[in-house]
Amino acid sequence: MAIIIIRTFIIYFVLLVTMRLLGKRQLGEMELSEFVLASLAADLASQPLQDIEIPLINGLVPVLVLFCTEVILTGVTMKSSKFRAAVWGKPSIIIKKGKICQRAMAKNRLTLDELTQRLRAKSCLDISSVEYAVLETDGTLSLILFPDMRPLSVSQAGAEASKGGYPRTVISDGRIIDENLQGLGLDRNWLQKKLSQLGESNAEKVFFLSVNEFGQTYFARKEDAQ
Repeated sequence: MAIIIIRTFIIYFVLLVTMRLLGKRQLGEMELSEFVLASLAADLASQPLQDIEIPLINGLVPVLVLFCTEVILTGVTMKSSKFRAAVWGKPSIIIKKGKICQRAMAKNRLTLDELTQRLRAKSCLDISSVEYAVLETDGTLSLILFPDMRPLSVSQAGAEASKGGYPRTVISDGRIIDENLQGLGLDRNWLQKKLSQLGESNAEKVFFLSVNEFGQTYFARKEDAQ
């Protein structure tokens, strides 16, 4: 038992020191290589704890090699943008000029539910107010609103803010969500009329349609239907 306790303390402090040497950025953000590093390090470090017959050095050396590799890899990527793009990828524009980039979403395997969730986390409820939404290489979503939609610009202008409201998704990738329609006090007859107003008759050709309680909508056709 004493051996296990001593081994645990040693491995804990080795991992603590190596993570600290990598920098504070690792604590809040993870690139792909850093995620792989953390997963492998946790698995390798646990083996000497599970089996006391395995020499402690067999767990520490691979962990130290992994962290040295990460430091070297980070140094190379700082000097070569092409190598960085090859290892960590490039940021992807998910929304451009208020329009969802469907191909970029498919490439990054990002669903509409995930996109709207991330927008809500950024206190953004209206996709049409987003000039650019960029999916960074660490998985975070960065937003740039249109100039007239930015809070500071509105307050400086002294203009009255338009009505907001919580938007509900009523069509997601061609699928009608009746539950959200009912939550808004609407039905499929209303939806069909709204689609006609938007110049579309078939819901299956709609990529995304959201409506809030004030009747404001965001509409996007499927790219292959345009």
